[in-house]
Amino acid sequence: MSTGAPSKVNLADKFAQFDEHWAPRIAGRYNDNEIRLAKASGDFQWHAHPDSDELFLVIEGELHMEFREGTEVLGPGEMIIVPRGVEHFPRVPKGEVKMIIIDPKDTANTGDPETAFNPVEI
Repeated sequence: MSTGAPSKVNLADKFAQFDEHWAPRIAGRYNDNEIRLAKASGDFQWHAHPDSDELFLVIEGELHMEFREGTEVLGPGEMIIVPRGVEHFPRVPKGEVKMIIIDPKDTANTGDPETAFNPVEI
């Protein structure tokens, strides 16, 4: 990224650049974090991130975040922070979700680098 003056990011334009589900794209970076945009539909998988917390912010749609103890349902404008080491299972039972996920750089979206989608910058 440039070291010049900051520039704005239009989320609608960025979301329009891809259609794949559960395949995050990097829309920006700050410190050692990546701002990832993702579209989701259906089920992802049970997983945990042993070394970092993970933030999910729903832009459109309804995201179900299942935990071993229960489920949180998030709508537009709602977010959840999953603490490091906590197993979670993101699901979208109907339609599509657009969301922002904030992770430390190079965090595997599945919790395992061998099975993870490697996000690309858009």
